[in-house]
Amino acid sequence: MKRTNIEEKLVLARRSGKPSETILNEVRTILEELEEEREKIQKNLKNTSGKFPNSYNPELLDSEKIFHIEQVKKICVDYRLRFLDSKLFKGTIPEEAISKIRLLENEHRTELMGFKVLAPSKMFKLKDKDDPMLFAPIGNGYYYLIHKWGNDLHPLRRLLMWPFKNIINLALFILFLSYFLTLLIPEGLFSKSSSIGEFGILFFFMFKSIAAVVIYYGFAQGKNFSNAIWNSRFVNT
Repeated sequence: MKRTNIEEKLVLARRSGKPSETILNEVRTILEELEEEREKIQKNLKNTSGKFPNSYNPELLDSEKIFHIEQVKKICVDYRLRFLDSKLFKGTIPEEAISKIRLLENEHRTELMGFKVLAPSKMFKLKDKDDPMLFAPIGNGYYYLIHKWGNDLHPLRRLLMWPFKNIINLALFILFLSYFLTLLIPEGLFSKSSSIGEFGILFFFMFKSIAAVVIYYGFAQGKNFSNAIWNSRFVNT
């Protein structure tokens, strides 16, 4: 007996239904509607700020993807990231994120707006004065994580950015670095016998030198601490 070819059966079933031209017109209409929806989403990503409350069906939300603004702020400060409107993001929002937004909109029967992106400063179009995440606001300081893309952050980024969290961390870092560099100075370099007083003088000199360089660099480059810039759209702030 001849084996059954399912594709042939499908073709025969299609012939008994609507004409091919009608099917093509319906498919063309569906694709055009999909394209219009995607263009609308891309427009909302580029033109709206994060001040719009969105309407959700609570039963359909994933609790693992809901974050409060204080939690977002903590991560931004720890890893020196920024949480800004998606219209300031100069990278490319992947098509997968667009698809997820469209799926959410269809599930919740709403139009999402006010998107936010969590990423390093270099990935935003900041005004003068490696791991993006796209959020949509829920309300009362809560945000819903829609999509994450790109590479993960360097495992040592939190440690490297620790001195820039606040002025206390920076002062402690300068003290530790000054002490470490003072220990590297050979004994008897400036006198035949070393003493606690000499070590203290060298440590004080090293501390002043490093502090002067840090202060000069900070003022010259207009840098500020992470807890002050995490949600700022300005470069020099």
